[in-house]
Amino acid sequence: MKAVFKHFAPALLAFLLIAALAACGGKDEAADGAAANEGAEAGDAAATEGAETESGLATLTPGKLTIATGNPAWAPWVLDDDPESGRGFEAAVAYAVAEELGFAKEDVVWVRTDFDEAIQPGPKDFDFNLQQYSITEARRDVVDFSSPYYREPLVVIAKADNPFAGATSVAELKGALFGAASGDVAVQYTTDGIAPDQDVRVFNNLSDVLAALNNGQVDAAIVSMLTGDYIINIEGEQVENGTIIGKLPGSENATEGLGLLLPKDSPLTEAVSKAVDTLKENGTLDALAGEWLSQFDIQELQ
Repeated sequence: MKAVFKHFAPALLAFLLIAALAACGGKDEAADGAAANEGAEAGDAAATEGAETESGLATLTPGKLTIATGNPAWAPWVLDDDPESGRGFEAAVAYAVAEELGFAKEDVVWVRTDFDEAIQPGPKDFDFNLQQYSITEARRDVVDFSSPYYREPLVVIAKADNPFAGATSVAELKGALFGAASGDVAVQYTTDGIAPDQDVRVFNNLSDVLAALNNGQVDAAIVSMLTGDYIINIEGEQVENGTIIGKLPGSENATEGLGLLLPKDSPLTEAVSKAVDTLKENGTLDALAGEWLSQFDIQELQ
């Protein structure tokens, strides 16, 4: 037995030595692999950080701009319920703002929200939202708004068989009895502008105003252009045989307009407002409104 051990001792020693060296080599390779993985992870982190800061904006998803619209979204704001197409006024505005902020079209991510859901307090799943949100002080308590991207004028609506329905000027509306909803901008505009020396009937809400129109209790009402279009052309039964008489001159300045809605105290609010301002100053917003909102070809009262 001793002889056998003695015979194999050199071979065993060589084997043990090779195994030890292999083990040491394995540890070094593992360490090198770990270091490489750490380096890769650090590189990924740096890439992520770079994506977040490349535009200088802290968006919901680094390197992406998440924009919300309605579910569904309607024309002419978004055509065919497909905001990704960029077709429709608000879809086109969204991509114009994104480009101004430094985001390519492929870096825009669309999500859908209910109208009321988006203006509730709490976290949001979007960087900004546009679905015809009027800027109001009450809403500013819970969300942020950009500068207005569109200011819609006020229009006068009436029943087509009303004697004032054919008016082509504000002067021709003198003597008409107007109805307006309590708290609506139309009340102030009516009493200060179009009917300063005649009675205005104030109702609890717009539904009551429309009922008064139908019943002949009032001759006409003042509403926003988009509301008027909806009442007369989309939900026509709200005012039987209704018509839009015309736009009130200068009335687009009677409201704060429509703004991009952002989470309260969003770090993007200032940048988004600046982008909207730039698009307004260089004529882009007017051009897009002319392209997509041309259906609102309503006479302006003189």
